[in-house]
Amino acid sequence: MVKPVDAWLLPDGVADVLPAEAARLESLRRLLLDHFGRWGYALVLPPLMEYLESLLSGSGRDLADLTFKITDQLSGRLMGVRADTTPQVARLDAHCLPSQGPARYCYAGTVLHTRPMGIAASRCPVQIGAELYGHSGVESDIEIIRLLLDALAIAGAEQLHLDLGHVGVFRALAALAALDGDTEASLRDMLTRKSLPEWREAIPARVDAEHQAALLPLPELAGDISVLAQARELWASAPSAVAQALADVEAVIHAIEQSHPHVVLTLDLGDVRGYHYHTGLVFSVYAPGHAREIAKGGRYDHIGEAFGRARPATGFSADLKQWLAFSQPALSAQGILAPIGDEPLLREAIAQARAHGQRVVQQLPGALLSAGEAGCDREFYFADACWQVRAVAS
Repeated sequence: MVKPVDAWLLPDGVADVLPAEAARLESLRRLLLDHFGRWGYALVLPPLMEYLESLLSGSGRDLADLTFKITDQLSGRLMGVRADTTPQVARLDAHCLPSQGPARYCYAGTVLHTRPMGIAASRCPVQIGAELYGHSGVESDIEIIRLLLDALAIAGAEQLHLDLGHVGVFRALAALAALDGDTEASLRDMLTRKSLPEWREAIPARVDAEHQAALLPLPELAGDISVLAQARELWASAPSAVAQALADVEAVIHAIEQSHPHVVLTLDLGDVRGYHYHTGLVFSVYAPGHAREIAKGGRYDHIGEAFGRARPATGFSADLKQWLAFSQPALSAQGILAPIGDEPLLREAIAQARAHGQRVVQQLPGALLSAGEAGCDREFYFADACWQVRAVAS
């Protein structure tokens, strides 16, 4: 028999958001969505669940292990609870909002994960993000990164580190060396794990001599922006796709140095996270005191192909709950405590205060609260034939 106390327990990685934090979370959500709106990003609100084949179509296949599956009681079909909003936005762009030119979308909503994505990560993050469809140039990548960095500034983040990569580098070098699928997957796994001993052993054994020199230094091309010059020298005769990837990275570096000079820029040209998902530039943002990235994104062209409309796209996403750590909670109570009563003058005073944006808590018979318990720093009192407001003595 289940003990009564067990009914109050929550699963690992799942937590309540209590009033003070919920107020901060909602306030930040509103600020950021307004910020996105000023840049021309239209808010979309996809459903929490969809048929599984829609959620896991195309690039969504990588989300299969993270997605909760349920059976639709109406149709008997399998449904999934979204683990990421991006595939849903791709569906909207393909079928519901068929713009021919660039289209900008933003969103903020809860997603669910079958397991946490990192140490101390939530399994029900509030995912916030923005996406730009219909433009393949590096200019849209730059816009998305600038939008993100400005959003983090609004949240109060400081001392940011932006790490840039480009999955096209490894993809082009692997194609040049004509690697078979198993070899490419094995090398990609080594890059993901940054396993240098395995890499140094595998390249001579599994890549022909002509192409070993191009692939061997890839995992170590990570660090400050001087890495870019090293890469240009090493890959001077590499395919045009590699040269274009490096040119895109250089363009982003120059743009961010101009607009956000206090952001520290680093490169990792061997970054292949989301290899099946991303098609070009990838980026992550880090901040002191956080063990994992606080936002990530990149280019994912052709994401809508599974929905019958492939379009270039770039964007970012983050867990809004994680961003609350960048600002300190308000220490003082804010609000007006109103007495019991329903007389017209009191009702009018309360209504006017609320209409002007004031928080008003009215007492209830038999359950009187102190100002502190009600979270109020002022109170209504009656004088000179009207209701007035005064500070509550601390």
